[in-house]
Amino acid sequence: MQWLEYLPLIAKGALSTVELALIALVLALSLGLISALAKLSGKPWLSFPAQCYTTLIRGVPDLALMLLLFYTIQIGINQVTDKLALGRFDIDPFAAGVITLGFIYGAYFAETFRGAFLAIDKGQAEAASAYGLSSRQTFQKVLLPQLIRFALPGISNNWQVLVKATALVSIIGLSDLVMAAQEAGRSTHHTLMFMMIAGGVYFCLSGFSSLLLYWVKNRSAGWVREAEL
Repeated sequence: MQWLEYLPLIAKGALSTVELALIALVLALSLGLISALAKLSGKPWLSFPAQCYTTLIRGVPDLALMLLLFYTIQIGINQVTDKLALGRFDIDPFAAGVITLGFIYGAYFAETFRGAFLAIDKGQAEAASAYGLSSRQTFQKVLLPQLIRFALPGISNNWQVLVKATALVSIIGLSDLVMAAQEAGRSTHHTLMFMMIAGGVYFCLSGFSSLLLYWVKNRSAGWVREAEL
């Protein structure tokens, strides 16, 4: 059966997709937390850029943003290298995918974290201060566990969407799961079958993520009880 020869290619594409999603998640979480803190800072020079960032990202389709960011970064880097006489520089598709997905979904995580911060009772920080905890200790031991608990539903939803959005990076040349399925389909003339396999892999990733996040949600209940003062 000729199509069996392409299963290693599908497996390699699936691994690339998982790696891309996980690294992009770390970047998105970092950008989201920073943006949320900026929006809640009460300082216009911090909150205004963060508000513009989240508004712009949420108002433009992901595909358009991905192409815009990819080609803007590519053109910008080459303009710099041309001036420095360093020759043409091509962005690695994997790095481009991580940056674009992380930047896009950082805006969604920003709103998730902002809502979670607002859901925490302000008396928790005041009680921590009364106990003599520093600002850093208050955040790490009191606010962060409760923040995770309140943010988990949003994090779960955003992660599921981010995993599916990795399929878009095939348009910028990354050999992910979708591109692997397309190549196998063109070679064997069984495109439908391989796209169904790719869909099944995405479904399995989504199901496993749901189970893992459900376990984390149950564990977080204990963290919140320990953190509440």
